[in-house]
Amino acid sequence: MKVSCLQENLAKGLSIVSRAVSTRSTLPVLGNVLIATDNGRLKLSATNLEIVITCWIGAKVEEEGAITIPARTFGDLVGALPQEQVNLALNERTQTVHISCARTEANIKGIDAQEFPLVPEPDQDNRIRVETDVFKHMITQVAFAAAVDDTRPMLTGVSTLFEEGQVLMAATDGFRLSVRSAQIPSHVGEPIRLTIPARALAELARVINENQEAIYITLPEGRNQIIFDMDNIVLVSQLIDGNFPDYSPIIPKRHNTRAVISTAEFYKACKTAEIFARESSHTARVRIEPGDEINPGYAVVAATSSETGDNVAQIDANVEGDAIEIAFNVKYMTDVLNVIDTPQIALETTSSMEPGVLKPVGDTDFVHVIMPMHFGR
Repeated sequence: MKVSCLQENLAKGLSIVSRAVSTRSTLPVLGNVLIATDNGRLKLSATNLEIVITCWIGAKVEEEGAITIPARTFGDLVGALPQEQVNLALNERTQTVHISCARTEANIKGIDAQEFPLVPEPDQDNRIRVETDVFKHMITQVAFAAAVDDTRPMLTGVSTLFEEGQVLMAATDGFRLSVRSAQIPSHVGEPIRLTIPARALAELARVINENQEAIYITLPEGRNQIIFDMDNIVLVSQLIDGNFPDYSPIIPKRHNTRAVISTAEFYKACKTAEIFARESSHTARVRIEPGDEINPGYAVVAATSSETGDNVAQIDANVEGDAIEIAFNVKYMTDVLNVIDTPQIALETTSSMEPGVLKPVGDTDFVHVIMPMHFGR
């Protein structure tokens, strides 16, 4: 193998694939990045056996070849090189890559590319097309609600349903639930229901090229994997086995109180309450008060710490229904408010012991359910 490419392109490619490098594997090759020539371009690939990220960069190929070399060493070296042409030459006998750039030279010992796990190819015929910006937005609004604790593997995933011209995504950790739907350009004949690891979707959102119009999704037969194809970047993820719990009964069908609040003001009030709620399991009280003929309605967000003090923030609200006080995990509240991009949010509540529902005003495609916390009087 003998190739040359620009340092900035190589550095960018390595930053894309590096998050898939395994840090805890007993297999040394999983700590490496695969470098291979591919149809006049340079292919970089990394995997931790849960996800594979591959990207292609422009390069001048003089001799074909492939090798895997330690990802961290190579990434640190490329990052330290000047923004000039980088030359890579493989000595196949010693499995060593010679790297030269301007007045810097280095040699990195590698492992034969044959030892790198086989990466499945995207199917160019049977694939689902989703718009890049819409899909990234869906991931942002849903994946954060998935569980991070592996004791319940199914809840670390995002339930995803492709049906006709729509995709529906949902995630829950048992304390909150995010559900988002969107129209897609593809028409899916038979409904496809699967659970994608939230970590894989978070990585996908990170590497998505905003200039790319569409992402193409394929499901290789019999492999329990999903492939996201973005032309110069391909991400492959294992799917989670089993049935995702039916979350529809969790979403309240009615409410006694509906408060419409400025999203930015509510977020700021919750963020302030979080300072004092840290020591009390992130508990903050939200009190909703309807207005009358003279005074407008309002919401109060309050938090108390026996160690550091307390705070109260009052914000305007358009309230329909009864007054209510309900306690929430304020960190969960700021998490969801952070991914809502409408100017106003509706908080629907039934009682202090039942879940609250957050809906962006003017957007019927998103709903978030948050369980109440118990507090003493």
